[in-house]
Amino acid sequence: MGSVEGRHTTGPGRPTSRDVARLAGVSHTAVSFVFNGRADGNLSPATQERIRQAAAQLGYRPDPVARGLRRRRTAVIGLVTDEIASSPFAGRLLRGAMETAWGSEHLVLTVDSGGDPAKEDAAVAELLDRRVDGIIYAAMSLRRVRVPEGLHRTHCVLANCLPEDGSLPAVIPAERAGGRTAARLLLEAGHQRVALVGGQDDIASVERLRGFRDALRAEGITVPKERVARTGGEISGGYEGALRLLDGIPAGRRPTGIFCYNDRVAAGALHAATRLGIAVPDELSVVGYDDQEHMAAYLSPPLTTVALPHRAMGEAAARLLLDAIDTGRTPPANVRRLACPVISRASVGPVPIP
Repeated sequence: MGSVEGRHTTGPGRPTSRDVARLAGVSHTAVSFVFNGRADGNLSPATQERIRQAAAQLGYRPDPVARGLRRRRTAVIGLVTDEIASSPFAGRLLRGAMETAWGSEHLVLTVDSGGDPAKEDAAVAELLDRRVDGIIYAAMSLRRVRVPEGLHRTHCVLANCLPEDGSLPAVIPAERAGGRTAARLLLEAGHQRVALVGGQDDIASVERLRGFRDALRAEGITVPKERVARTGGEISGGYEGALRLLDGIPAGRRPTGIFCYNDRVAAGALHAATRLGIAVPDELSVVGYDDQEHMAAYLSPPLTTVALPHRAMGEAAARLLLDAIDTGRTPPANVRRLACPVISRASVGPVPIP
């Protein structure tokens, strides 16, 4: 059998495995062995290499539809979201899911419902009609969600949300642990007069505050009600809350450290401190939450924050789903909580000396 150099298929259209076999001078079965992972022990390394060279020369790739029919799989997973396309973190979660899926030779077909339940049900039905191997359902913000109709008919994992009925596995941030982390950042810098700004009536707000109080309580510190300013999740709320805590309060009585519900709130708190002539971090330390892209690193000073693990959530959800597809076993409906890492910048400093 000679070299494959200089030989070409004469047939029109997409090259086939039979074209590869003719060019490499081997049987069609030998080509199937190489591209179905059965070559070792059946073909010599030299023959395998000749087949791969022929395939590369022809631009041959195995037909995913035909392979899927043989395996009763399509090598495609669906990803249904509520409003994640409008979120600054969407790219991280989607990239994590897509790259993990790609590493297992799966594509991700994404549908954004805009938060419309009817569209979610229709999206799931459409994906099922296309025989996807499984579906990830992802939410823009951590909350309990109605499970769209049809999700129980396939392998499914939730990302950044929890099922109202507790029926499906979910991957979410470890928010309470993240609140403890934020408190420890301030405690380790010597701060004891600390406050919390921002927050809403959602799971993340409740869990972050609980974790924050946990860490302080372990050091014998309590946060009085007047140092918890629940003012929402936007820059305006951070500005308003920080003014409430700082304006007109003598330096010896005002908080020296503030934990903010998210980075937008932290931006408002930094603006308030600037207006009041309070230097950050020399007189006041500020900790954010989220590590919001294009914001946290560009505030003045750059913001120390607790990051939400969006990419890791996408990776973990895809891995759970792919494992279920490979084994054919639905994973238990457990909640997996992923650590929220610290991103240290310049907004936290030692407690000011009186």
